[in-house]
Amino acid sequence: MNANSPSTHLRRCVQLAREAFEAGNPPFGSVLVSSDDRVLFEDRNRAADTGDPTRHPEFEIARWAATNLTADERAAATVFTSGEHCPMCAAAHGWVGLGRIVYCSSSQQLRSWQSELGVPAGPVAALPIQDLIPGTVVEGPVAEFAAEIRELHKRYQSWLASSNSP
Repeated sequence: MNANSPSTHLRRCVQLAREAFEAGNPPFGSVLVSSDDRVLFEDRNRAADTGDPTRHPEFEIARWAATNLTADERAAATVFTSGEHCPMCAAAHGWVGLGRIVYCSSSQQLRSWQSELGVPAGPVAALPIQDLIPGTVVEGPVAEFAAEIRELHKRYQSWLASSNSP
């Protein structure tokens, strides 16, 4: 595995997801990589930090890319992410014309894990990225990261439950 393989970028996404969790945010992290395999931008979920539930890393990547990259650079870039884009993030990805998406765990996996933990469904339906931005090259889930991502979400839900108890 070379230093800039997809596994390396996905490993960084997991690290960012862990950083988000450690800061009290939902555990998601994402990395934007150029066509020549340079990391251009990375972020983690910041919803709890800011009180803004739209502060997803994939959405921040779309905002950053729209401001800092040409249309051709955006189309040639890849977004690596710990979890499949939610509909909001998928739409932002499509609107700014970003390229390929590679994710560790799917929305279906996340919903299944949350269901096992008794977590109610969120306010927005979990739809596959391809349903929202057809024609985008999408790869995932990547099985080697499933257990680690699941554990982060389990720990996050446990932390939420304990911090919300009377």
